[in-house]
Amino acid sequence: MIAFDDATLAQIRAADPAKSTWVSANAGSGKTRVLTDRVARLLLHGTDPQKILCLTYTKAAAAEMQIRLFQRLGEWAMMEESDLRDALLKLGEPKEVLTDDKLRLARTLFASALETPGGLKIQTIHSFCDALLRRFPVESGVSPQFEMMNDRQKAQICADILENMASGEFQNVFDEFAQFFTGADSDELLAEIVKNRDDFNRKPKPHDFGLSGDETLEMISAAVFTDQNRAILSKLAELMESGGVTDIKNAPTILAALSTSDTNNALQKLESVLLTGAGAKTTGPFSAKIDKVPGQAALKKGDPFRNEINDLMRMVEAVRDQRLSLLSFQRTKALHRFAGIFLEQFDAYKMQTGLLDYDDLINRARQLLTQSSMASWVLYRLDGGIDHILVDEAQDTSAQQWDVVQQLHAEFTSGESANDAQRTLFIVGDEKQSIYSFQGADPRIFGDIKNHFSTQLAQVNNPLASQDLLYSFRSAAPIMRLVDNVFQNLPENRFQNDVQHIAFKSEMAGRIDLWPVIEKGEKPAENPWYQPNNSPAPDDPRILLARQIADEISTIIKSGQLIEVDNKIRPVKAGDFLILVRSRGALFKAIIKELKSAMVPVAGADRFEVGAELAVQDIMSLLKFAATAEDDLSLAESLRSPIIGISEGELFSLAHGRKGYLWQELRTKSDQFANAHKIVSDIRNKADFERPYDLIERILIDHNGRQNLIARLGPEAEDGIDELLYQAMQYEQTEAPTLTGFLHWFASDEMQIKRQMDSAGNTVRVMTVHGAKGLEAPIVILPDTAQEKQRDRNQLITLENGLISWKTLSNDANKAQMAASQTQKSLDTRERMRLLYVALTRAESWLIICGAGDLGKSGETWYELISSGMEHMPVETIAHPVLGDIKSVCNEAWHGVGTADENSDDQQIDPPIWAKTTAKKLPRPAQPISPSSLPGAKALSGENDGLSVEQAMERGTQIHLLLEHLPRVPRGEQFAFGENLLRTRYDDLHEREITKLCQEAIAVTSAQELEFLFAPNSLAEVNITAPLMGAHGLIMDGIIDRLVVTPEKLWVIDYKTNAIVPAHPEQTPAGILAQMGAYLVAIKQIYPQHEIELAILWTRNAKLMNLHHDIVMNALNDAQHLDPVGTRS
Repeated sequence: MIAFDDATLAQIRAADPAKSTWVSANAGSGKTRVLTDRVARLLLHGTDPQKILCLTYTKAAAAEMQIRLFQRLGEWAMMEESDLRDALLKLGEPKEVLTDDKLRLARTLFASALETPGGLKIQTIHSFCDALLRRFPVESGVSPQFEMMNDRQKAQICADILENMASGEFQNVFDEFAQFFTGADSDELLAEIVKNRDDFNRKPKPHDFGLSGDETLEMISAAVFTDQNRAILSKLAELMESGGVTDIKNAPTILAALSTSDTNNALQKLESVLLTGAGAKTTGPFSAKIDKVPGQAALKKGDPFRNEINDLMRMVEAVRDQRLSLLSFQRTKALHRFAGIFLEQFDAYKMQTGLLDYDDLINRARQLLTQSSMASWVLYRLDGGIDHILVDEAQDTSAQQWDVVQQLHAEFTSGESANDAQRTLFIVGDEKQSIYSFQGADPRIFGDIKNHFSTQLAQVNNPLASQDLLYSFRSAAPIMRLVDNVFQNLPENRFQNDVQHIAFKSEMAGRIDLWPVIEKGEKPAENPWYQPNNSPAPDDPRILLARQIADEISTIIKSGQLIEVDNKIRPVKAGDFLILVRSRGALFKAIIKELKSAMVPVAGADRFEVGAELAVQDIMSLLKFAATAEDDLSLAESLRSPIIGISEGELFSLAHGRKGYLWQELRTKSDQFANAHKIVSDIRNKADFERPYDLIERILIDHNGRQNLIARLGPEAEDGIDELLYQAMQYEQTEAPTLTGFLHWFASDEMQIKRQMDSAGNTVRVMTVHGAKGLEAPIVILPDTAQEKQRDRNQLITLENGLISWKTLSNDANKAQMAASQTQKSLDTRERMRLLYVALTRAESWLIICGAGDLGKSGETWYELISSGMEHMPVETIAHPVLGDIKSVCNEAWHGVGTADENSDDQQIDPPIWAKTTAKKLPRPAQPISPSSLPGAKALSGENDGLSVEQAMERGTQIHLLLEHLPRVPRGEQFAFGENLLRTRYDDLHEREITKLCQEAIAVTSAQELEFLFAPNSLAEVNITAPLMGAHGLIMDGIIDRLVVTPEKLWVIDYKTNAIVPAHPEQTPAGILAQMGAYLVAIKQIYPQHEIELAILWTRNAKLMNLHHDIVMNALNDAQHLDPVGTRS
C-alpha cells in the first residue's frame, strides 16, 4: 500500500472526482496538477469527455493543462500493466477498483480524448461564451458569423461616434457633457464608459445624492446670504481687516463673496475662509473653524459675536455638501445622458457590422442564460452536454462571469437534472492572488460565491467540500516563512483568511537578501543638454539601482555561484533571474538598458508598443520617405538606421550645406553612397505599385533589413518586426492597400504586444508582477519596493449606492464621493498587498529585495513590510563592497552550496572516443507514399457535380468525418450530432449542404445490409504502414476507412463519394483500384492467415461493391511510376 504525505493527500482529496470541491490553493501548491488529475480521474470513472467543461483564466493556462493531460493519458496508453497500476494508485484510485477492465479503459482514454468531436472543453470563459453564442446565434441575437473587434477597431469606432455626436442631432447632449469633461484624453473616458456599460442602466435620481429634487443653487445660496447673515459677514470682514496677517489676507474674500452675483462662486469663497482644508486631521476636512475665525487679535474669545459667527460657519459647512451634491447630480445626469446615447450607437454599429468585443461575449452569454425568453430552452440543450464544471483561477473571475457559471450549475440542482447521474462542481482559486481588479475581478465576492454554491449543492444532498492546499512545491522554506511573517503582521487584516504556508521542499537551499535602499540625493544632478527633459538624471536612485542590479547579476554568473534547481545543484545562469517591477516606468527601462550595457543576456520588455520599437521605427522611417520624398528627417533616420547604416560623419557630409532636399543630394552623390542610393531608390520606385506588406518584406529580405536590424538591436527586435508585418496584413484585409493609408492607419493607434516570457531561454526576464502571474524562477529580484506614486487615471467612480458618477477633486467632492474615494483607496491598498504576495511567491531558491527613492512615512512600503517580516528571522549582516550592508537570511542547505570553483575538480577529463569519431552516413529511408496518390483516374469520365476538384475532395473529407463518428451515436440522435459536428469543424458550410451531407451519411449507417460494417468488431480510420512488394522498395502509409476483423475473415472497406457510381467492378477508375491493391499488399503482410475481402462503399447510393484480388493487383502493377507525395482523396 502506498503511503502518502500530507501534501499529496490534500491534492488527492481535492482531485476526488466523486465530490464537489472548493479548493483554496496557496501559490505554488500544484493546482494545475490537481486540475489535471481530476479531469483524468473523471475520464477514468467513465465520464464522456464531451461532458467535462474546464474553464481557465488564460489561453496559455488552457494549453498547458491540455498538454499535461494528454501527456498523462498518453503515458497510460503505453505503460506496462504493473507501472500503470502504480500510476493509478498514486493518483488516489483505490486498489480494489483497479480491475483488468479499469486498466483497459485507462489505456483507451488517450484515443478517446483525441477523438472527441470539437476536442476537450478546456478553454477560457471567453472561448466558452464564444462557442455558446455561435451555437445559439438566433436566441442570443447576434450574427451567426460575428467577428471579434480588436482594440484598434474599438478606438476608431468610439472616435467616430464621438465626432458624429459633436456635430449631429445629439450636439446639445455632447455640449452639456463637454462642459463637465476636464480630462486631456477623451479616448480613456470613452473606454471607461464602454467598460462600465452595465452601470449606466441605472439612471441618477436626486435622492441618490441626498436631494429632494427641488433644490437649486439660488435656493441654497439664499439660505446663507440672508440679510441677517450678510450683516454678520460684513461685520466679520470689518473685524478681520484689523486683525492678524491671515485675517487681513482673507477679509477681501469675504467682501467679494458678498458682492458677486455668481452664487456658486460666492459660496466657494465663504468656504475657503470659514472651513478647514482637505488635509485637516483634527477636526476633519472641510469643517467649520469654530472659534478660529476671526483670530484673537480681531475678536476676543468670549465675545458674544463669536457665537453668531460659529453658527454661520456651521451653516456654510452643511450647505457645502448640499451644494456639491447638487452640482454632482447635474454632472452625473449629463454623463448618463451622453453615455446612454453613446452606448446605444456603439451597440448599433456592432450589430450592423457583426462585431463583438470581449465584454459582449460574457454579457450576451449571461443574457442568453438568464434573461432571454429562450433561456430555458438553451439551458435544456446544454444540460445534456455538461456533467462536470471545473473553474480555475476563481479569484480572477468577474461577477458577470460568475453569473454564467452559476446558470450552468443551476441546472445541476433543478428539475430532472438533480436526480441524474452524479454531477460535480470543482472550483480552485486563491483570494490572496486576486490582482486583476481592472478586469472586473473582485475578491470581496469570493466568499459569497462559495456560499451560493454550497447552499445550492446542500439542497440536493451533494455538499460542497472545502480543501486547503497549504504546501508550496515551489519555494524554499525561508521564503515561505518570510511570506507568512509579512502578511500576518500587517496593520490590518488585508486577507479574509490567515496566511499560512508550508514548504514541501523543507531541505531545499534557500536565501533572502535585503539590500540597502538607495535614497535621493540632496541636490539631484542635471541632465546633459542632449537628454530629454523628462528622462531621469544620471544620479537618479532608479538609475543607480538598475546599474547595481546589472553588475551584481553579472558578478553572480561569473563567480560560478551554485544554486539548487529541480533537486540538482548547478551554476547560476542568466535564465535563472526574474526581475519584477510594478510598472513599466523609468526603473523598468533602466534595468533593461543596464543589463544590456553589462553584456548580460536579457529578454527585453515583456510588453511593448509596436510603434516604439527601434526596429519598427527604422522601417517606418524608410516607408515615410518612400511616400513623401521631401521628408528629409525620415530619410536621414533611414540612412542612419541599421538597414542602411551610414555613419554620423557621412550623414553630415551629405546633408550639410545642401541646396535642395536630402533626396536630391543623395541622388547627386549616388556614386559616393552607392548602397544607400540603391536601397532608397528601390523602395521609392516600388512605393506606388507594391502593397505595404510587400514593401516591408522587400526591405527585410531583398536589402537584408531583418539581418542588419537584429545584428544591431538583438534578437528581441524580431518580435516588433514580425508584429509590423502582421499589422500590414491586417490592414490589407480591411483597407485599400496604399502606403499612405497604411502609414496613417498605423500611426493612429498605440498597439501593445505581449511577449511570451514563460520560456525566454537563457536570458534575464524583466517584467511586471501582473505579467509574472503563474510564472516562477530560481532567483527573483524585487527592485520596485519604495514609495510609489499612486496614479488613479480613472475618471469615473462608483458610489456606495452603486451609481456611477464623475470622479472629482477632493475639494469638489461631496461626502458620498469622498466616502467612495476612501473605499476605493482601501481596495487599492489591499490589492497592492496581494500584488506583493504574488511577487514574493514567484521565487524558488533566492529572493533579492532592493529599492530606490523615498520610503515615505506610512511604514507600508513593500520594502518596510519585508524588512519588518525579516525581523523575526535569523538575519545575518553581510558587508558588500558596493551595495553596503546586506541583511541576509539563509538555511543550512544554502551554506552547503557554495560556488562552482569551491566544488569543482581541476582534473582534466578526456572526452570519450565517440565524441571524437565522425558519424557514418546512414542510407536514407524510402519516403512513404499515400495509396490515394497512386497514378490513375479517380472518377469516371463525364462526372460533373458542379464542384471543383478541391470542393469534391473537401466534400469527401466531410462524409468520411461523419462516417467515422456517427456509428457510435444512437440512430435517433445521429442527425443532430452530425449537424453539430459539421458546424464545429466548418464555419462556412451552408445549412442546406450540412443537411445533404448528414442525409447521405445516415443512409449508409442505417442500411440494414451494411450493419456488419459498424459492428463492435469493426475499426474506423485505421492507419496502416507497410512495404509495397516489388514497388521499388517504397513504403505505403495510408488510412483504411473501415476494417472488420473476425477470427477467419477480414473486410477492407474504402468509402468513395463519387457522383457517378460504376455499374460493375471492372468499370471502377484505375486509380481507385490501384489504391485498393496497395491496401491488399499491406494487409496480407499483417494478416497472412486471414481470408481478405476488398470492397468499396459508394456513399451516393449506399451500396457495397466487392472487388476481386486480380483486378486490384493488375491496377497496382500498371501504376509504373509512383508519386511519393500525395494527399488523401
